[in-house]
Amino acid sequence: MQRDYWPTTEWQTLDPQALKMDSDKLSELGPMIKSEYSNINGIVIVKNGYIAYERYYNGYGPDHTYHVASVTKSIISALIGIAIDKRYIDHVNQKVLDFFPEYISACHDQQKQDIAIRHLLTMTVPYPFEDWHEPLEKMCTQPDWIKYILDMLGQKGRIGTFKYSTAGAHLLSAIITRSTEKSAREFANQHLFQPIGMKEIPDYEMKSFGFDDLFGKNVKGWVEDPNGFSTGGWGLSLSPRDMARFGFLYLNDGLWDNQQIIPKRWTTESTAMNLNQYGYLWWLRKEDGVFAYLAMGDGGHVICCIPEKDLVIAIASEFTMNPRDRWTLIKERMIPAVID
Repeated sequence: MQRDYWPTTEWQTLDPQALKMDSDKLSELGPMIKSEYSNINGIVIVKNGYIAYERYYNGYGPDHTYHVASVTKSIISALIGIAIDKRYIDHVNQKVLDFFPEYISACHDQQKQDIAIRHLLTMTVPYPFEDWHEPLEKMCTQPDWIKYILDMLGQKGRIGTFKYSTAGAHLLSAIITRSTEKSAREFANQHLFQPIGMKEIPDYEMKSFGFDDLFGKNVKGWVEDPNGFSTGGWGLSLSPRDMARFGFLYLNDGLWDNQQIIPKRWTTESTAMNLNQYGYLWWLRKEDGVFAYLAMGDGGHVICCIPEKDLVIAIASEFTMNPRDRWTLIKERMIPAVID
C-alpha cells in the first residue's frame, strides 16, 4: 500500500471526515470512556496512516508511558521474526533446548526436547499448572527464572494444546539474548524501535524484585529478571503513539518507509487465523465479517489492527482488576465510526 508519509518523526493528524470516519460517533467516545471505561488513560486511533482521534484522561498526555503488561509479548514475537530473518535463529521450528546447552545434559524428557520456538509463540506447550492459573509469583521469587521455566516445561499434557503462559514468553526473550548476545531491550532498540521512530527504551537498573518493581508503580523502561534477561511476557513501558507505531508496522506487513523491518512472511504467519484464535503472541478475532488481530495487556492495554479498514487503535490504561472488555468498545463504538 502506498503511503503519503511515514510517522517516523511525528504523526500527522487529519480531520476524521477526511479519513472517512464519522466525527459524531467519535465524539461519543469521551463521555462513554469517562463513565464506563474510566481506567483508560489514552487512546490513539490511526486511519489511513493519520491520527483521526487522540484523547487522554486522568491527567495523562501524549508523552506519558505506561506499563503495557502482556502487549510486551507481541513485541517479543516481532523480535523473534527479526532474529530469524537476520539468521541469529535458524527457523521457527528450532528446538528450545538448542539455546540452553547447559540444561540439555540433565534432560532425559523426550517431550521437553521436542518443544520448538513455534510452540512457545503459539502457547501450545504443556505446563503443570491449571489453565489461567500460572504461578507467576513463584517464578518471580526464583534466583534463576530460566532454569525454573525449563524445569516446568513440557509437564502434564501434550504439545499442541493451547495453554496461555507468560513464563513461555520469557523463555523467548532469553532465546533472543542467547542467539544475538543482546538483551531483548537492546535488540528491539536497534532493529525495531529506532527504525520506526519509537522512543529508545533506556536501561534502568533493577534495584529489587518485589511486586512494585516487577509489575507495579516502579516499572519503567523494560523490566529485567535477576540474570538480566528482559521480561518476555510483560514489563515494557510505551506511549500510546508508539503503541500505534508498532501496530501500524504490522498493518503494513512489516514494511516502514521502504525498509522491511519485519519479514512480510512473519507478519502473515503471526496473524493467520486458527482454531485457538491465537497467532504468534497475537490474539485473533473475526466477528461480523471483520478480522482483527490484537496485542492485549492486563488491565486493558490494547493494540488493535484491522487491515481491511486500514485502522489501528492503541489504548493505554491504568491497571485495575477485571476491566471492561476493550474489544466490546472497539467493535461497538470504534469500527462503526468508519464510513465504508
